[in-house]
Amino acid sequence: MAGNPQHINPHPIPKHAPLVDPFGRKIQYVRVSVTDRCDFRCVYCMAEDMSFLPKSEVLTLEELERLSLAFINLGARKIRLTGGEPLTRRNIMSLIRRLGDQVAAGALEELTLTTNGSQLTKYAEDLAAAHIRRINVSVDSLRPERFAAITRWGKLPAVMDGIMAAKSAGLAIKLNCVALQGVNDDEYDAMIEFCGQHGFELTLIEVMPMGEIDQARSDQYLPLSTVRQRLEQKWHLTDLPDRTGGPARYVRVAETGQRVGFITPMTHNFCESCNRVRVTCTGVLYMCLGQEDAADLRTPLRASESNDAVTAAIYDAIARKPKGHDFIIDRARPAAAVSRHMSVTGG
Repeated sequence: MAGNPQHINPHPIPKHAPLVDPFGRKIQYVRVSVTDRCDFRCVYCMAEDMSFLPKSEVLTLEELERLSLAFINLGARKIRLTGGEPLTRRNIMSLIRRLGDQVAAGALEELTLTTNGSQLTKYAEDLAAAHIRRINVSVDSLRPERFAAITRWGKLPAVMDGIMAAKSAGLAIKLNCVALQGVNDDEYDAMIEFCGQHGFELTLIEVMPMGEIDQARSDQYLPLSTVRQRLEQKWHLTDLPDRTGGPARYVRVAETGQRVGFITPMTHNFCESCNRVRVTCTGVLYMCLGQEDAADLRTPLRASESNDAVTAAIYDAIARKPKGHDFIIDRARPAAAVSRHMSVTGG
């Protein structure tokens, strides 16, 4: 009944109050997946025979923009567009341009993109024109045959052409490489050299136990503590205090002058400084990459043209953001720590 005291919130949410989780971390970085589809099938990310979402469940570009603007109004300073492969989404540049306008207006500090590079020859100039200044490109091998085996469907020459097109367009480039035991663990020196030649950064990433794939995660897992020890036999690495809003910890390579980042969810939990949340292409908000708790933003988004309900849902979700994840990889736990694939979560 109207006026029932138990339905009255005695502490209404202040308009546009910043997002702060229960541990005092300001949530200023949102990773927004624009599609679960990808033109690659990387062995650590997807099963080869993937089932994708029906289009009716996926947010429209207009809905993705509206949701992104809601986060900007709540203090988000950085948005990263992810997938799947974001540049395979039809008319994706319309969304990128409109969010880029928020950068131009000063409402958003940075708009970035994570891509597999397959579409960069087509879109590099447009991305630069839309106020994207840097991108992350997933490259797990510099050897064409090995690259094809890791991605199943990818062609390294096309990706390299795209990376060089992005460089020519003036985009700063960071290569993301997932460290895979017995697969690409003999290539990290070559990657540092390649990045040094072209002025790129490199980030090495530990494989994460997300989604069922075609082999055991324990067979893929390579601790980056081991990788760093190997690298230090050839390179002089100096720890840096740099933070870019993401989970990487950086070192400077004296011989090249470039940075190398280490993302270590397994060997060194980076959760204490986590200022990130992830939104799937269906409008599900995950407060933690390694936990299953989530909030449905699509329903309130589609229920009203007003953002009041979706804003309230975001606040409620952030109030449940956990302190950290529970990722574990070992042979005693062969199953994925979380059931969803990284391609579903986004980035």
